[in-house]
Amino acid sequence: MWSNMPLIFTIGPFQLSLSNPAYHILILSIGISPISDLNQRGTKTVKQIFATMVGSSSSWSTALVRISPYTFAAIGIAISIGVSVLGAAWGIYITGSSLIGAAIKAPRITSKNLISVIFCEAVAIYGVIVAIILQTKLESVPSSKIYDPESLRAGYAIFASGIIVGFANLVCGLCVGIIGSSCALSDAQNSSLFVKILVIEIFGSALGLFGVIVGIIMSAQATWPSKG
Repeated sequence: MWSNMPLIFTIGPFQLSLSNPAYHILILSIGISPISDLNQRGTKTVKQIFATMVGSSSSWSTALVRISPYTFAAIGIAISIGVSVLGAAWGIYITGSSLIGAAIKAPRITSKNLISVIFCEAVAIYGVIVAIILQTKLESVPSSKIYDPESLRAGYAIFASGIIVGFANLVCGLCVGIIGSSCALSDAQNSSLFVKILVIEIFGSALGLFGVIVGIIMSAQATWPSKG
């Protein structure tokens, strides 16, 4: 009875048709009844169902393209400075808490280990510098050219540059903060370890510079169409 009749069941607004008897046994075991009226109810394959649920790739690309490039540029600038400051604050919090705690027993470490706080603060400065550079890349274009490929490329370039710099500085701030915390605790126990750990901290702070360099190179692609 079931072997030749396709099985149709509903998932929300979608319908699925299965003609393999093995699927019938599986579906019936979880309490879904077959429907044999194929003329009145359409069928969809599994691939079509998931494509409908998530939307076609063309619809997503169309929606993204219709977002103003100025929106992407503004978000990129905000991420550049906002996430960089978050990384700097997080690093200072990690380093400062350990430094203050260790300085209770070894007050001599306070002056030397302020350099770790300075390294963390430099991360925020990187974000501010890049945000200013990206801001200078913004230009006004006629409304008829906002969605030109050149305008979209400029908006995407500023957006990508902001993401690169922001998250690179976030990771850099955490790295320098954790190393600075270890440096303060180690220096409190053994002062000869300060210089050795400071070298590691310098290499950690270079991670933010890598992001700044790549971000500036990426922002060079932000050329807007001429007004003429």
